[in-house]
Amino acid sequence: MKILDIVGTVLLVSFAYSTPVTRTKRFGKGGDVIRGVNLGGLFVLEPWITPSLFEQWNGSNRKVVDEWTFCSELGKYECTRRLQQHWSTWVTESDIKTLASLGLNHVRIPIGHWAFAPDPAEPYVQGQLPYLEKIIRWIGKHGLNAVIDLHGVPGSQNGFDNSGRFGGIEWQTSQQNIDRSIQAVEGIARVAANYPTIVDAVQVLNEPANWGLSVDQVIEFYKRAYTSFRKLAPNAIMVVHDAFLSPTDWHKFNVPGWENVILDTHNYHIFVKDRLVLSRDQHLQATCDDARNVRSFNTQLWTVTGEWSLATTDCAKWLNGMEKGARWDGSLPWEMNGPVYGGATCSGQNSIDAWDHDTREFFRQFAETQMDAYE
Repeated sequence: MKILDIVGTVLLVSFAYSTPVTRTKRFGKGGDVIRGVNLGGLFVLEPWITPSLFEQWNGSNRKVVDEWTFCSELGKYECTRRLQQHWSTWVTESDIKTLASLGLNHVRIPIGHWAFAPDPAEPYVQGQLPYLEKIIRWIGKHGLNAVIDLHGVPGSQNGFDNSGRFGGIEWQTSQQNIDRSIQAVEGIARVAANYPTIVDAVQVLNEPANWGLSVDQVIEFYKRAYTSFRKLAPNAIMVVHDAFLSPTDWHKFNVPGWENVILDTHNYHIFVKDRLVLSRDQHLQATCDDARNVRSFNTQLWTVTGEWSLATTDCAKWLNGMEKGARWDGSLPWEMNGPVYGGATCSGQNSIDAWDHDTREFFRQFAETQMDAYE
């Protein structure tokens, strides 16, 4: 596991400026502030995080682009063998110890529905839970707390490879998908209940895409998840994602009667034109603007920035999907029909050793600005 990666650094930080809806539980050992990282690529494969697992298909006409196609291509026996090797080595106790030594207090663990609500007709394999529980015990041993995050649901809630299946957004097309998602929430809640002093929060759905879903149905799922979750883990915090909606729409997630529920928002500067074209100074200013937005909403529902990054280009290998290019240099088709500016190149963007003093100083400022803004 790469503890700190300039392209993919993801921290989880909370706000504590005012008194929104009822929250009687504190954030474990962190009090009212969460500082931590995500264990991305562990239980939900993403080609850009674990390219070595996908390299054999680079340039192949076999479209292996996510965990679904990874297991479909390999078959369940070989997929299980490879993933067990991955699960046992990708994150070690030494990694958790290092995180604790850096002053962090939380670790967010993404996991897919197939670990808790398997369907034999799907290519996914199981066996994640012993590894999940081992990591949870390491987290507790080294004085940290865990957030378990349901990162992918049946049919995919966003069509991203990080949902387990790249392509269409089919989650809400069948009641069975919703029911299995609740089953997965209940499975995670049972794990949380078994480790009440370590797992202090559960995210019931990561990044539902408002552009491909009914937001009202997302809210209804959250309500149903809350009921099921509370029966099994009454003392844990439930986390809901903002579905990529603007702050003016976030009031929809403030449901009367909820207790110990917080909102998760993700801030990246690389996936939309308005952010990707910014100058370095403008990236810093945009971060301050994000902070004002979230602090404002924090008066209604406690809010965390569950994912953020130092990336200002999308040049990381396969960040936009297996064998896909980048908006930055125009190798990925997008709204600008070319690079962000004439001559923009991905060459050298990911080589930290090649950065000059001004580049290093900017990323230091960018990191400090985001940590200040989101906390």
